[in-house]
Amino acid sequence: MYYLYILKCSDKTLYTGITTDLKRRVVEHNVGKLGAKYTSARRPVKLVYSKKFKNRSTASKEEARIKKMKKVEKLELLKK
Repeated sequence: MYYLYILKCSDKTLYTGITTDLKRRVVEHNVGKLGAKYTSARRPVKLVYSKKFKNRSTASKEEARIKKMKKVEKLELLKK
């Protein structure tokens, strides 16, 4: 099982990623060195969206689609 997730960083920017363990990944972004470079300078981060996928391929395709969106479009997605 894969999860697509969107984090809201302390500077109000959004970070999108995929993982197999959502709770662990959010902790990594907030605490450890295993989080993304982008989020390490923007802590704390908060999980604001997640969606479950059966395989990595579909999760990655959705991640790519969301990363191409403008911030306004991403914020609309968060409202749903």
